Amino acid sequence: MANAKILVVEDEAIVAKDLQYRLTKFGYTVPAIASSGEEAIDKAVEISPDLVLMDIRLKGSMDGIEAAQEIYKRLDIPVIYLTAYADENTLERAKITEPFAYLIKPFKERELQTNIEITLTKHGLERQLKVNKKWLDALLRSISDGVIASDMQELITFMNPVAENLTGWKQQEACGRNSSEIFNIANAETHNSIESPIVKVLQDGIIVSLPAETILITKQGGEIPIDDSAAPIKDDQDKITGAVLVFRDITEQKRAIEARQKQSEQEQLVVQWQEINQLKNDFLNLVSHELRSPLSNIKLMIQMIQLSPGTEEAQRYLELMEGECDRELELINDLLDLQRLESSSYPVIAPDALLLQQWLPWVIEPFQIRVQKHQQTLQLNLPSNLPPLFSDGISLERILVELLNNACKYTPAGGEIALSVRYNSSEAPAKTIIITSNSAEIPVTELPRIFDKFYRLPNADIWNQGGSGLGLSIVEKLVKQLQGSIQVESGNGWTTFTVILTDL
Repeated sequence: MANAKILVVEDEAIVAKDLQYRLTKFGYTVPAIASSGEEAIDKAVEISPDLVLMDIRLKGSMDGIEAAQEIYKRLDIPVIYLTAYADENTLERAKITEPFAYLIKPFKERELQTNIEITLTKHGLERQLKVNKKWLDALLRSISDGVIASDMQELITFMNPVAENLTGWKQQEACGRNSSEIFNIANAETHNSIESPIVKVLQDGIIVSLPAETILITKQGGEIPIDDSAAPIKDDQDKITGAVLVFRDITEQKRAIEARQKQSEQEQLVVQWQEINQLKNDFLNLVSHELRSPLSNIKLMIQMIQLSPGTEEAQRYLELMEGECDRELELINDLLDLQRLESSSYPVIAPDALLLQQWLPWVIEPFQIRVQKHQQTLQLNLPSNLPPLFSDGISLERILVELLNNACKYTPAGGEIALSVRYNSSEAPAKTIIITSNSAEIPVTELPRIFDKFYRLPNADIWNQGGSGLGLSIVEKLVKQLQGSIQVESGNGWTTFTVILTDL
């Protein structure tokens, strides 16, 4: 290692000069020569050399071994002993100071240079290793997670301060103990013991995480909810030499989650309360309008009949009263049906083979007179090879009646209403698609609420007689009960409801 600074410690001046000459020839720098142990320490402190060549036998009260020990302790500078003495006593004393080499005089130049290069390289690696170790130690001690390391026998070899605080064990008393004793974990609900993840890591050589709801039982018997993972420690040959466990106290995290859940539940309750309150208001508005209006009409008609009993006019009022009573009964029945559908107490569906070519004309027959009266047209389009549909006829009839009833109400005079069926067998299960269309457009902004309870289109009463706002809600729930789906589209002067059904 060229340009390395080497301190020569030799009390023989000629030998020292010879060493200086040789080292300079090798490309090293010799900034100073010391002849005693005390002087060697002073020079080392002053110039901070990269290496010290130390003669063991020096003049004065301090020999080379003592001087080398003091230099290494103060400055962490590597020392190579150059000595003519190879007796056991001197060798044993020298070994205590951990020298990097021990050369017996006389030695060859190449031998000296080789030992210097090896020493400088080895010391550089050791110094870097110490720096890395200090950095790693500082890192492990400063992170907020607990860290525990074990060897291949599951014995604890390291614990950082966080791990000490969480487990209640100090590193000094934990080292050498089995990891399961120090890292004692159990299920939070059952308190059944859980095997230490270190065991599985050492067996399988994989990263292991703790199951949910795990608690750490401390040395003092306390319980701390934790989350963790364990991983194998491997050497350069990818051989497992131990395991490291990283864990954390999640008490605050669980409290935060519980607080968020509680807040979310409260917010949901507020939303539900608002929805219920809105439904209540909608219901009250409906009742005040749909129930009060017919009753007021009936009361007025009774008064008119009392003024002219037995006349044709009285008979007409009786017919009107019958119509208002039918409206009241229809509303009450819709409310009851919706309540049954929402509470799953609606009559159980009874699948039957419906021959739609014969069945649908029968369903729409009552509407033919109605559309003619309003100068509308009702078209039925059926394919010739339509297979039977296995479904509940009563529920499907109610669905179609509600859709056609809406179509008749909102289609203007001279408008068109169409009912068509398609059969799609290209995908499983095969689907029967029933489509109702009418020449009346619904604003796009109103479509998202079209199936809401009590919802009616703005100005519905101006367009026609209006309704309870329950028909399409009942339709949606009946379609769902038949395990189907319903979609609505509106544009270009048309509104289309598409019901997709499969055999039950």
